[in-house]
Formats: sequence, C-alpha cells, structure tokens
Amino acid sequence: MARWEPLVLADCAADPMAQFARWFDEAGEMADREAVVLVTATPEGRPSARMVLARLVDAEGVGWYTNYESRKGTELAANPHAAVLWYCEPRGRQVRFEGAVAPLPARASDAYFATRPRGHQIGAWASAQSRVQASRADLEARVARLEERFAGRPVARPPHWGGYRLTPARVEFFQQRPDRLHDRVVYERAGATWQLSRLDP
Repeated sequence: MARWEPLVLADCAADPMAQFARWFDEAGEMADREAVVLVTATPEGRPSARMVLARLVDAEGVGWYTNYESRKGTELAANPHAAVLWYCEPRGRQVRFEGAVAPLPARASDAYFATRPRGHQIGAWASAQSRVQASRADLEARVARLEERFAGRPVARPPHWGGYRLTPARVEFFQQRPDRLHDRVVYERAGATWQLSRLDP
C-alpha cells in the first residue's frame, strides 16, 4: 500500500467509525497507535489539550480512562463536550472527532481496571492527578502505604477513576497528498444517518 494513498469519497464507509476502524487496523504496525490528543474546555470556552490512550474504539465512539478529579475530568463535568485527534504519521493521516462525552458504565471501568498492571492500579489510588504536589517523596510514601494496604489481595478500582466515551457528531478524515492538495472528508450526523462531504485542503 502506498504511503499516501488517496482518500476517495466513493470508497468511504457510510459510518465514520467503520471508516476509522479501517484506518486504525491499517496502522497496526505504528508505535503508540492508541495515542490521541484529547481537547476539553471550560464552560467559558478555554481549551486544554493532552495526550491520552484511546483504550476503546467501537461503533459508538472513542473512549479513554482517567482520574475523574483531574483537570480533564472536572472540565468534562462542567462542559461534557470534547475533541479527539488521532494522528498516523507513517500514512500521512489524521482523524478528528468532535462530540458529547459521557462516563462509561461502572462495570466497563471495573473490567478495564482489572486488566491494568498492578503498579498502574496502585498509581490510580495514589495520584491526586492535576493537583499541586507537596513533593515526589510524598507521592512515593502514598504508594508505599497503598502497597501495604492492598498486599496479598486485588486492587479495587478507586471511585474517582474510570472511563469516558466521546460519541461523535462530526468526524473529519485527512489524507496527506503531494503539494499540500490533501484529501479531507467530513462526516456530519444527520438524524440517524451521516452526511459525507469533501473539503478543500
């Protein structure tokens, strides 16, 4: 397959998540394939961006896991809309998702948490994510206390940690082409279906 393969409107899937699944699968050789930029905003529209891992990609949208009390968690509680950007440098591709965000059911967060390495589980309890840290030694002391607390037994998911899903209302696919004459296809929700359009580069 060519590195920069044209994106032809007639070849696009009718549903953007099906189209994304194709591209995601084709990027299987890429390091950190799940890495995405997550952009949240305050109710006043002040944005913030960070990298997260898209641990959930399905027909309904894109999901990730985090501390609900982190900056992104508090911004999503106040303004439950976000954007996610996926970038695939080897193939000259990017996909932009925009839509409403909601927490995943507790059972989904429990199931994913149980698959995490034990150190990550302890870390989810120990970190007061996004808050000012007294010292690195203080964080390490919290970790040590938690390792003692959970010694010899499974680590339960903390109540302040879990997943979110972005359900897209708009998805844009970008395919790099020579001379910056790139292909851009946008999906916009129209009731129960999707309307597809091409955009100028």
